[in-house]
Amino acid sequence: MNFSRQTSRALHDDHRANLQLLARAEQAFVRSARTHGARDPEFLRLIAALSQHLQQDVDRHFGFEERELFPRLREAGDVGIAMLLSEEHEAIRAVAEELVPLAGEAVASRLDASGWDTLRACVLELVERQVSHIQKEEMALLPMLDDLLDEETDRQLAFDYAAS
Repeated sequence: MNFSRQTSRALHDDHRANLQLLARAEQAFVRSARTHGARDPEFLRLIAALSQHLQQDVDRHFGFEERELFPRLREAGDVGIAMLLSEEHEAIRAVAEELVPLAGEAVASRLDASGWDTLRACVLELVERQVSHIQKEEMALLPMLDDLLDEETDRQLAFDYAAS
């Protein structure tokens, strides 16, 4: 999609990178049998990258939206979409809270078969939730921002997002 605002484009770029990582994770976990990945360095690097993404980028991205964008949506009368996206952030954070420690155990080769099953289920749930969430943001939030933000506010928000 082509967005006219810098803030929308920055969030869109993050979404694209996130979708690529999620697709790789989904493919790896769908292909892997139980503990197959435990000995595969590439698989373990992917788990580590997903965990790092959850610990850094998701909080950065979600925090920015919750602090800077959702209040503006509410003020403009778009309460429903702000509330829905906030609820989805909480659901994704809950999955991440379970997934991150499991990923750490997997990378450290301390995960048993049951742990691998749980990690696999968490990753696949995360993929489902985040892909759906990103689709909503791409179809609703980002186009709304193009209409809602003036040039100066957009520039400042884009700068703040890049600096965070």
